Amino acid sequence: MTEEVILVEAAKKGDKNAFTQLYGRVYKDLYRFAYYTLNNSHEAEDAVSEAVLAAYEGIGRLKDADAFHRWIFKILVNKCRQRFRSRRKDMLPLNEEIPDTEIDYAQNEDVKAAFFTLSDQERLIVSMFLFGGYKGEEIGHILHINHSTVRSKYRRSLKKLEQLLSRE
Repeated sequence: MTEEVILVEAAKKGDKNAFTQLYGRVYKDLYRFAYYTLNNSHEAEDAVSEAVLAAYEGIGRLKDADAFHRWIFKILVNKCRQRFRSRRKDMLPLNEEIPDTEIDYAQNEDVKAAFFTLSDQERLIVSMFLFGGYKGEEIGHILHINHSTVRSKYRRSLKKLEQLLSRE
């Protein structure tokens, strides 16, 4: 049994310290995914907080302790999708620069700028592949779209990024 599985089992029994340790293991990945999906640090922080709270409240229902990482990412994906729907309803763009104190995972302003030209769904798919480690079938299942559509949108998004970056 892995250390993560032991922590999940303890958290399922109400051990707050075990959940805190699990959270500490995934926070950077969760935030990075949310930031590059939502393109806003405040929105990303809020989405991660909501996802972690939902995970904490629902950990007792997690059937497969080995699936914790994917399970919490799925919760976060749903929180990001809710925020996309809310944005469309409010019609407020949320583009911003990464604050100076923020870790720059892309290491390149051109890459970030190109990434944020993708549509919400394209960013979500690319982020799930790159930051969440999901496969096309899993993304399709989560987003309720055909896995071949996911793969083609992923390839087209990468091609779009390549074209944008080669112009500079």
